Amino acid sequence: MHKNLTIGILAHVDAGKTTLSEGLLYLSGAIRNMGRVDHRDTFLDTYELERSRGITIFSKQAMFEYEGINFTLLDTPGHADFSPEMERTLQVLDVAVLVISAPDRVTSQAKVLFKLLSHYQVPTIIFVNKMDQTDAQGIGKDDIMAALKSDLSSHVVDFSGSVSDAETQEEIAVCDDELLEGFLEGRAVDKNDIIRLIRARKCFPCRFGSALKMDGVKELLDLVSAYIPASDETSENRISKAFGARVFKISRDENNNRLTHMKIISGSLKVRDQIGDDKIDQIRLYSGDRYTAVKEAETGMICAVTGLTGTRAGEGLGTLEGETVTEVLQPILSSTLILPEEADAIQVYGKLKALEEEEPMLLLNYVESTKSIVVQTMGEVQKEILKHLIKSRFDLDVGFGPGHIVYKETIAAPVEGVGHYEPLRHYAEVHLLLEPGEPGSGIVTDNVCNTDDLALNWQRLIQTHITEKKHLGVLTGSEITDIKITLLAGRAHEKHTEGGDFRQATYRAIRQGLMEANSILLEPVFDYRIELPQEFVGRALSDMQRMNGTVSSPDIEGGKSILTGTVPAACLGDYSTTLSSYTRGEGRIFTTLSGYAPCHNTEEVLEQTSYDPELDIDNSADSVFCMHGAGTVIHWSEVRNYMHVDSGWSPDGSGKKTDLSDSIDMEALEKLQARLRKQDDGERSFDEIEERLRMEDKELKAIFERTYGAVKPRYVETATTYTAMTPEEKEARRDLEVENKKREKYENTKGQNPDEYKEYLLVDGYNIIYASPEMAALARDDLKAARDTLIDTLVNFQGFRREKVLLVFDAYKVPGGREHVEEKSGLMIIYTKEAETADQYIEKAAHEIGKKYKVTVATSDAIEQVIVMSAGAIRMSARNLLEEIERTNNLIREKLENI
Repeated sequence: MHKNLTIGILAHVDAGKTTLSEGLLYLSGAIRNMGRVDHRDTFLDTYELERSRGITIFSKQAMFEYEGINFTLLDTPGHADFSPEMERTLQVLDVAVLVISAPDRVTSQAKVLFKLLSHYQVPTIIFVNKMDQTDAQGIGKDDIMAALKSDLSSHVVDFSGSVSDAETQEEIAVCDDELLEGFLEGRAVDKNDIIRLIRARKCFPCRFGSALKMDGVKELLDLVSAYIPASDETSENRISKAFGARVFKISRDENNNRLTHMKIISGSLKVRDQIGDDKIDQIRLYSGDRYTAVKEAETGMICAVTGLTGTRAGEGLGTLEGETVTEVLQPILSSTLILPEEADAIQVYGKLKALEEEEPMLLLNYVESTKSIVVQTMGEVQKEILKHLIKSRFDLDVGFGPGHIVYKETIAAPVEGVGHYEPLRHYAEVHLLLEPGEPGSGIVTDNVCNTDDLALNWQRLIQTHITEKKHLGVLTGSEITDIKITLLAGRAHEKHTEGGDFRQATYRAIRQGLMEANSILLEPVFDYRIELPQEFVGRALSDMQRMNGTVSSPDIEGGKSILTGTVPAACLGDYSTTLSSYTRGEGRIFTTLSGYAPCHNTEEVLEQTSYDPELDIDNSADSVFCMHGAGTVIHWSEVRNYMHVDSGWSPDGSGKKTDLSDSIDMEALEKLQARLRKQDDGERSFDEIEERLRMEDKELKAIFERTYGAVKPRYVETATTYTAMTPEEKEARRDLEVENKKREKYENTKGQNPDEYKEYLLVDGYNIIYASPEMAALARDDLKAARDTLIDTLVNFQGFRREKVLLVFDAYKVPGGREHVEEKSGLMIIYTKEAETADQYIEKAAHEIGKKYKVTVATSDAIEQVIVMSAGAIRMSARNLLEEIERTNNLIREKLENI
């Protein structure tokens, strides 16, 4: 078997990536003449727009032989607009050469590329190009090495000299603790050590040169040949006989034949082999725009095959079947496609969907309400390329409407989503746990369902349905992300269940969970680097602050000030033009997508979007049950009462509860808590009380939104404490009470229970006791007497109010304590069980009761106040409650005096 090695060349724009590729091909004898980008005669840039613009748009491959190794070279796009095309090649590389332009040093795009290589765990060698241009700029080799170590990795090692030199040996040894220990004991670092470190991404060899002048190119190729094992040497799986491959690209040739580009990971692939329902017609080995047809592709080879109709980029075949890779980079802009007047939008959409699978940069959606096609893109350059592609492929002259930001959504806390699909002669039920994921993690799946409850084939089908489409959030209808979805439980019917039933149940379970969750709107955020003269720093700082950006302390490099930070993509706009204008052409800004973060203007975006999730019939959260011989739709808020399976999950159950207080701004909470504990001196006016309570609410809301982001409330929050209301809130409260009285009157006439419209007040008993000077003094001598005093006080309070009051006492430290409930004159008194705090009980109760009723929680525990906000409840401090009790007692006395 021949040794095969796949090498990828990556770089930021104009770093000399394509020139280096030409140099490697020329050095190996694969091409006779070395082409140049500026001469438009390079071997790999064959697309006319690539040559005219001098940029790489599509990844290309070339084959050459060197030192007995068969190399497949993948040249990738460097422009940020075509990053998805580049990212797909990372899945199949044995080694990557990251090209750094010496005059530019480490750019933001280079950092993004290095992070992607880390994500895909690709061994990486660094080639610093254009060293012939550094003298004029006063940039030395040491300066560049310092930048590489600080901006990429401290384990970047200069391999320009001999690896046996003591200094180089020490630098390599420092990359691994075990190796360093041996080195300090006198053992030299050998070739096998270096191979192991590079493969594990613990060491990043670096070479310097000039690709245009062929300086350092041979040394780079020798380095790769010496220290990067070929594909058939790197893994036991790769030398196994079972066929396995990774698809990384779909394209079409000049005869419109569909090509599936893949890397053979293990075994081999032969012409007429069967993959699924398709048969391999032809196997091609491409080099530039030419190919050689072969009968068999071996382990490590990159090939393109014809005959496969359903493959897609990122998919695993053979032994890798079911292992699909999802790209990290995603478009951040969306535009409406402007079609010619005579074009039919639905027909055009069908044609473009065929193109979508070939071009990772083309993401389409058809909006039924407006009969329009929406395209997601990475930037303006990409739009120009797409326009040219559509014209050449379908002879359509299209345009693009104004660009809009692509938002995403996630959730703040775990929630169980349930879905049931049971029209006549169909059956499926699915229970999924939705949990917040790490930023940038996308959608992660897990499975804890027991095979005794649901067969393994159905479980696998459910997990496929979770990942097969982009599920939409309930705030703006944007794609959800950074969520872990775990299959908890499910049920099938022996006769009536079909595969499509679980698709319906899975989709509805995800949607139902999102409807119950506290969703967070996310927006794309850029990392930026601004280079400008010192005298304009103040203007730039002001601009970044105005655009809701962050700014680090200015640095000085090469006589210019450097500003770095992050800024929302929606705010940045065309700032590069503005910067160039006020700096008279001397200022430059470089941006790369940092990721998604909580939106800075959520309410404004929600208002503009006006998305109603319950009107989105294509993404229903309701379930279908069979009742009286027919399928009956049950509203998402009621489906839990009809479910046939109990998953056993609850927000506070067996380690599945997330401790929300872990990420709360504790410093801000402690300051607020301390202020709440202070006793006010003297008499306070009504206006002073009203203003103070409003400020406390505002601070708590700010802490909540810094932790979880702004969320869409389940209902309009009107303060229970009437004295804390604004005039508008008071008016809304009066309107609500009038409406509730109408409802109660209507329900009573029907003979139904008016309690359905009651409000609930959950009271943390001991928290209230110790907030009252009188009851706190009583508790120091007799805690039971203090409890009885509070109970009697709340009995009178509830008798005059419309809320249903639930008083909770903490039995956390009572050995063997059992949860029990007492009732006294209509007041419900709950004593928690052993190892359960009142906070835990109240949080659970607020979550459950809040699904159907309006809930207020009375406590001065600031952490608990923030947590119950996440459950959709309204907070009331202990002082607020005591003041409201006093106000109510005064009203009772007034009524009694008037009798």
